[in-house]
Order: sequence, then C-alpha cells, then structure tokens
Amino acid sequence: MSSNLEKALGFKLEAFNYLYVLCDYETLLKKNISLENFINLCKKRDVKLLQYRDKISSLEVQKNNLIYIKSNLNIPIIINDKIELIDFADGIHLGQDDFLEIHKNKEIAVKFLRAKIKDKLLGLSTHNEIEILEANSLNIDMIGLGAYKNTSTKDVNNILGNKISYLAKISKYPVCGIGGVKVEDIIENIRFNVVGSAFLDEN
Repeated sequence: MSSNLEKALGFKLEAFNYLYVLCDYETLLKKNISLENFINLCKKRDVKLLQYRDKISSLEVQKNNLIYIKSNLNIPIIINDKIELIDFADGIHLGQDDFLEIHKNKEIAVKFLRAKIKDKLLGLSTHNEIEILEANSLNIDMIGLGAYKNTSTKDVNNILGNKISYLAKISKYPVCGIGGVKVEDIIENIRFNVVGSAFLDEN
C-alpha cells in the first residue's frame, strides 16, 4: 500500500537522497533571483519536493507566489508554518515549537492539524532520538532531521554529522535531512536531501 507521501509524489520511495528544495523568498530577493528562474532551476535539477518559506511578504503575496509555483511545477509544494495558506499547498511543515503552540500534547495538536489539512502532507522537524520516537506515534507523513552540518543561515547548536544516518534508521517515516545539506550529498537512510541556499549557490 502506498503512503500518503508516495501518492502525492506519484512514485514509490525506493531510492535515497531525492532532492527537496527550500524556496526561501527572502533569500531569492537578496540574491536577485526571480521565482521564474527558481522554478527553472528546480526543473533542471529534478527536484521532487519544494517547501515555500516566507517571513517577509503579506499573506496575499505568499498566496500568489504559491499559486504561481504550483501552476508551473508538477511536484508537491509544502508550506512552512503558515496553516492559513494550506489551501494553496499540498502540505505543511512545522517545527517542534509550532506543534506545542497548537497544543502541548502533540497527538492532540495533530488531530487539530488533520481537521484543517485533511490528508495533505504533514511534516515535523526533529533533532534527536526522543523526538523521532515521539514522531513515530503521530499521524504525520515525514520528518525533518538535523542539523546535518553547520549552516550559515541559522544558528545551530545541535550538529548531528554522521550520527544522522543512525537516527534516521529509528524513524518509521521518510526522513528529510536538513541543515547544511548539499545536492550531491549521499547520506545513508536519508530519503530527501533538503537543500536551501546551497541549491542556489550550486547553479
């Protein structure tokens, strides 16, 4: 039986290190890269998943950007944090704190989220064994795990390095490696390489 994630992707998850890119709108503006150019890069590099993150624009601009991306890319589009934009995306990715803001009991938080997003994709960031084991009991579709390496865009005090492969093995859900991950990295047990600004630098 194929998973929710496999249905959204349209293929079976048989390989590892598929490409999952972060489209950080602020970074695009800083680097003077248009959404159109970003989409062309995604097509060129065989991107399988895209997460749209935008901390600066109005909801209206974010909505229009999501509609534009979705109409030009035939892959699942995940929204970062903003549940109010779920109608324009194929799923949402939340951090540990985001879940706790919804409810201190994560199982109840997931019930609230599922009521809103139905069977759209739901991802949760994890950083250690305890959080992964907790995620295993939740009705989610995938986990983010990191940080793999140090990154220039975020202050990270929890660098997993090669330990990420051991931790990924514990997860019953597909694992997306985050933090300092590059397109060409081969990381054992990691289904998706989540690549942020490195994706732009390598093109």
